[in-house]
Amino acid sequence: MPRESCDSDHLAYGRAYDAVLARWPAGTTTATLPTPYGATQVISHGPADAPPVLLLPGGGATATSWYGTAEALGASHRVHAVDVLGEPGRSVPDPRRPMRTVADLTGWLGALLDALGVPPTGPVGLVGHSYGAWLALQYALASPIRAGRLALLDPTNCFTGFSPRFLMRALPVLLRPTPARGAALLDWETDGAAVDPEWRELYAQGAELRTARPVSGRRPTAERLAALRQPTLVLFAGRSRVHDPRAVERRVRAAVPGAETAILPDATHFTLPVSAPAGTHARIARHFTD
Repeated sequence: MPRESCDSDHLAYGRAYDAVLARWPAGTTTATLPTPYGATQVISHGPADAPPVLLLPGGGATATSWYGTAEALGASHRVHAVDVLGEPGRSVPDPRRPMRTVADLTGWLGALLDALGVPPTGPVGLVGHSYGAWLALQYALASPIRAGRLALLDPTNCFTGFSPRFLMRALPVLLRPTPARGAALLDWETDGAAVDPEWRELYAQGAELRTARPVSGRRPTAERLAALRQPTLVLFAGRSRVHDPRAVERRVRAAVPGAETAILPDATHFTLPVSAPAGTHARIARHFTD
């Protein structure tokens, strides 16, 4: 691709990113923090001395997608939304130390929490959507002393696998990502549901801007899940085409002692958290304040 075209694409992506970032509430700040794996973009909101909560987006969604949750949680907590290294967004991986394993991912999150000033004993709340829910769960299992309460939104690869139908639809985006293919996957999965149009544009444009292959790993074993002691809220998109939400909910209830679960009937996988049903963000906030 010609240099001029690349520069134009990045300028357009930057404008789309800023358009969604502008939806965050007043008092929001941004910072780029150093970690051993690269510079990490963080969007923060809420009182500086309030209990911290880390917000981890789904693949390609960026930290900007959490503006509704940040507004709901920001009255009582200091929220930090993260652009995952290697994903679209404004974090910049260090090519000398690529993340390749789950241990790398949890090490990066630990270093990021250090940079944010979170004590080694925490606790820090974790909220994740989709791939971000997998990251949150992996960190909670690896660092049970530092990790506090968990809220997982339509989590993927945490309790069950993906729907074969979704994988077939996602394959073209994985093999040859383009904005058109990213938008087509999102439109198919949301199936007519209302989606924030500016965020849809950001997601589509970011489809070809990944700088590293996403790190993946096996789902946690039943034994590891049974050892999870953090109060956990798991919300499922009732219209999700990524997996069978009712089957995943049954698995959570069987595997995680005391987990609170609910199915949001009108939600699809990709409408969380940007265009979540009314009351969703408030429910997440209550989980961290009860």
